[in-house]
Amino acid sequence: MVQPLSRLKESPSQTAGPYVHIGTTPCHSGLNNVYPVDLGSLPVSAEAGGKRVILTGRVFDGAGSPLKDALIEIWHADANGLYPGRGDRRGDADPHFPGWFRRPVDGDTGVYRFETIKPGPVPFPDGRAMAPHVTFWIVARGINLGLHTRLYFGDEVEANAADPLLLRIEQRRRAETLIARCGKENGVPCYTFDIHLQGDKETVFLDI
Repeated sequence: MVQPLSRLKESPSQTAGPYVHIGTTPCHSGLNNVYPVDLGSLPVSAEAGGKRVILTGRVFDGAGSPLKDALIEIWHADANGLYPGRGDRRGDADPHFPGWFRRPVDGDTGVYRFETIKPGPVPFPDGRAMAPHVTFWIVARGINLGLHTRLYFGDEVEANAADPLLLRIEQRRRAETLIARCGKENGVPCYTFDIHLQGDKETVFLDI
């Protein structure tokens, strides 16, 4: 007998636990007989178009200590602002760009690092252009549900000032938590984006 919808209950949440890396990044965990390499772990291929960039940073807890077991996934559009896959009706994305990467943070320093390309602008649902950005998903022990946030590029000042999502954040100081600092690493643009789970510097997280 089908259970009435009025009686359905929310499933209990649970943390990722100590085994999240075994299931998502087995090679990183020392299980080398599952995949040749961990899914999402390779840097963007040389054939992909666009400007190469490095994204790096750390995830901090409420006490200001870096998490050593966090796992991060990123998604973003290609250099022309198109998403890989079949869901983007505006056109076909770069076939050499996967649009998705997954990495655990370094177990000693807590630093994450992605080598990718700088995405192009994509449209907001109402048609306004959003500033180039990268979607982050963070999971670790103690986090019941994966956290979503965005990285915006600090050198896209004009685009960031007009971005529809950033404009919805009433406290401008909070909006700054989504802006990555600009730098260089061996001539390659390097953007530092630290994620704070709690505290005065808490990053803005998105309910998506």
